Amino acid sequence: MEAKHEIKYYVNLFLENLESEKNYSENTISNYKLWFEKFIGFMQVIQNKHFIEDLTVEDILLYRSFLKSEGLSVKTINYHIVALRSFWKFLKRFWLMPFPLEELELSKIEPRKITFLTEEELKKLLSMPEKFEKNELKKYRDLAILHVLYGSWLRVSELINLKKEQVMFETNQLTIIWKGRKQRAVFLTKQAQEYLKKYFNLRNDNSDYVFISLSNNSYWKPLTRMAVDLLVREYSSLAWIEKKVTPHTLRHSFATTLLKNWADIRSVQLLLGHSSILTTQIYTHISDKHLQKVHSLIELQDKL
Repeated sequence: MEAKHEIKYYVNLFLENLESEKNYSENTISNYKLWFEKFIGFMQVIQNKHFIEDLTVEDILLYRSFLKSEGLSVKTINYHIVALRSFWKFLKRFWLMPFPLEELELSKIEPRKITFLTEEELKKLLSMPEKFEKNELKKYRDLAILHVLYGSWLRVSELINLKKEQVMFETNQLTIIWKGRKQRAVFLTKQAQEYLKKYFNLRNDNSDYVFISLSNNSYWKPLTRMAVDLLVREYSSLAWIEKKVTPHTLRHSFATTLLKNWADIRSVQLLLGHSSILTTQIYTHISDKHLQKVHSLIELQDKL
């Protein structure tokens, strides 16, 4: 009788491959680990399946139903399915593929809704630290955070992990290591540079991180994702902005501003650090609406 191949063993090999050969980011690998822990748990505990040879199409369909029953969004379930497809391709190396999985379709999801701020809302938000913050160090730290998030398009994970050595004032750039451990240059606006310099001049600590906590219980430690999110929400509230504003809203806002000012989508893709231009295309419907308004104005002008 031929020896069977344990699912868990090959999942671990697959995860190691993502790190060593595919150069996936730590965050992506962490997500994959969580997804496959759930997959293995479902197969072993609920389906009583421990070996690849025992898996069937019905098991995968039941697994998708199980994910849905747990209240996961369609988008998240699709991530799980895409991860399984990648795992199936990996199994081909060992001539192990119990059935084709490429034909398992992803569920359709609603077009992603993008929240962005108007120029007036942005102006209000970016001025809030100067209006309300009395502590000089915190004021310039917060001004730098808002301007770097908006003008440099950093993700929150990139912002909180940013170190001083990555800031190059001489070339007005930040050097960012992003998905797949690739390096990309991120440009600083004049205002972001100005606030960063003032913030650095006020600091008297030895931390390597650019943005640090000033709270009593975490003094000088790197800021957390939650702290940055809270900071943005508090200033948007002070600016009386009714929309739900997150750090990603600032990223969306600058992308939208560029497209409205005739930047090409390929340039926007590179600046945002998107691996695929398909991700960047979520902004095009916004710029299309803007073009529609411009066209309407031209028509109106012709009639005058």
